Amino acid sequence: MAIFVMLGLALLRTHVVISLLIGALVGGLYGGLSLADTLAAFNNGITGGASVALSYALLGAFALAIAHSGLPHAMADLAARHLENSQGQTRLKWGLILLFTLVSIASQNLVPIHIAFIPLLVPPLLYVMARLHLDRRLIACVITFGLVTPYMVFPVGFGDIFLKQILLGNIVRAGLDVSGVNVMHAMAIPALGMLAGLLLAVFVSYRRPRHYRLGKIENVEMTRVKLERSSLIAAVAAIVLAFAVQLYCDSMIMGALAGFLVFLACGVVKWKDADGVFNEGMKMMAMIGFTMITAQGFAEVLKASGQVNALVASGTALFAGNRGMAAFVMLLVGLVVTLGIGSSFSTVPILAAIYVPLCMQLGFSPLATVSLIGTAGALGDAGSPASDSTLGPSSGLNMDGQHDHIRDTVVPTFLHYNLPLMAAGWIAAMTL
Repeated sequence: MAIFVMLGLALLRTHVVISLLIGALVGGLYGGLSLADTLAAFNNGITGGASVALSYALLGAFALAIAHSGLPHAMADLAARHLENSQGQTRLKWGLILLFTLVSIASQNLVPIHIAFIPLLVPPLLYVMARLHLDRRLIACVITFGLVTPYMVFPVGFGDIFLKQILLGNIVRAGLDVSGVNVMHAMAIPALGMLAGLLLAVFVSYRRPRHYRLGKIENVEMTRVKLERSSLIAAVAAIVLAFAVQLYCDSMIMGALAGFLVFLACGVVKWKDADGVFNEGMKMMAMIGFTMITAQGFAEVLKASGQVNALVASGTALFAGNRGMAAFVMLLVGLVVTLGIGSSFSTVPILAAIYVPLCMQLGFSPLATVSLIGTAGALGDAGSPASDSTLGPSSGLNMDGQHDHIRDTVVPTFLHYNLPLMAAGWIAAMTL
């Protein structure tokens, strides 16, 4: 009930923070909690989102400092030579799509910075994307693919945490021996479902041009700033330092702070202007931060109600005599739970305790069980209003206010990834 209320309000263009708040209240009261207990659980949960929200606020300030340096306009000028003819535009378009794909994939394993790259890489390229009439819904799908698929199938970086520590670890604790299971083999078919969704988005759904107002982008980029070589060098140095500090400290907060301080030290952002730049940058990211904080409270109310386990148990027991129908219901319940919680990493421990005994009873192989539970956990990460896999792309693509989180990120990623992933997960469960 909480998830349907939240999603329904969001689709009716109610602000996502309000949708989460009302959904949490409805879910808590409908689940048997008193109003006081619902609010207490919500307040307890929001503390978990404070660190991520602060990280985004500082990244917003850092991103605006990058814009202040003139780097976005310099990148636009560099690409301008390819915008004069259709052949050059085509090469540049596919180059940007490939760039966003590779960087988002690398952010999960090679350079495990997760969504921290988005406010730094995407805003500087908005002007070029607009000149190419590149649909930002496509870029949202591309980035979300790169944020979700690698941890589903490659046991490196965040994939090592999800596949080995969370997925296999919880399955073993639930009583199933998976010592002979190759986790990449188990998750290969579901990953192909994600790939099918990406290809559909790139070559079918969003291949047509979409127009954006260049004036709004230019206001964000501050193109009136005089371009100087020293400013551009400082911007590149600040980005490199921000990445290095985050990798060393495992903190987006410290990385963004270090990068912002470089701009101050080099004089790109004048000391007298620092307060204004910092405040404006934080304002641009405020919606994402508050959404993440509210989502943590929403998830805590769902957990406190005690109804998540009941949903999993009743849903899977409903068709326990039919393997095909049981697999479908298990995947559907996983989708619903993750849509509400917003994190596949938090969903798997909830599902594994009940799904493992049921899969053993129904005769699913260990390989099929791993695939089924892994897919059920990953379902909903793309397409959830509260997931960092959707909030991250929105934070960069909406820097100029021309990209709606629900209509341009949540709905496209839900349709292109959850539906193929559910079909692929069902096929894997029935064939492995």
